Amino acid sequence: APFGSARHRSAPPATVRLRPPPLGSARHRPPLALTLTMAALRSVKGLVALVTGGASGLGRATAERLVEQGARVVLLDLPSSQGAQLAGELGEHCAFAPADVTSAKEVEAALALAQKTFGRLELVVNCAGMGIAVKTYNAKKDKVHELEDFQRVINVHLIGPFNVPRLSARLMSQNQPDPDGHRGLVVNTASVAAFEGQVSRAGW
Repeated sequence: APFGSARHRSAPPATVRLRPPPLGSARHRPPLALTLTMAALRSVKGLVALVTGGASGLGRATAERLVEQGARVVLLDLPSSQGAQLAGELGEHCAFAPADVTSAKEVEAALALAQKTFGRLELVVNCAGMGIAVKTYNAKKDKVHELEDFQRVINVHLIGPFNVPRLSARLMSQNQPDPDGHRGLVVNTASVAAFEGQVSRAGW
């Protein structure tokens, strides 16, 4: 067809309308891990849980909600934390295990406490974290980020959430499987700073 004729002109771009998949369809279903997490948190009555960083912030709120819904909870936090006081406030269904999440020896002692006090372990929620707000290089002070501080953040936020589950798995393996074949559940939490770059948060 001659250039410029009706037959030669390009068709207008198609309009693509994005619609969410129908509720209940395979594409709409949440990931298996999320499904397991939601199912476990909906029916925690009678479960024995270990919450790291359980003496404050997100860990404390998690521990309080678990106890409120009928779970038995071991608070794992540093000896200098308010863990012992909080455990006393939450009552007989809560115990405090002073420990550093990066220490295998201390985590094993916390797990032994969980087994001795409540007989088993079925849920681990990793909430332990720390905050160090330091620029990689501070031009005004001509000071660089201390490597030791960066290593501390990595140890607590990366090594800790592996150290606790790897040791907890042995205790969980002793549980009888539930109807779906599961013997335990581990929930890891993270700061939004893990996904959004922020000044002074290099370790995240």
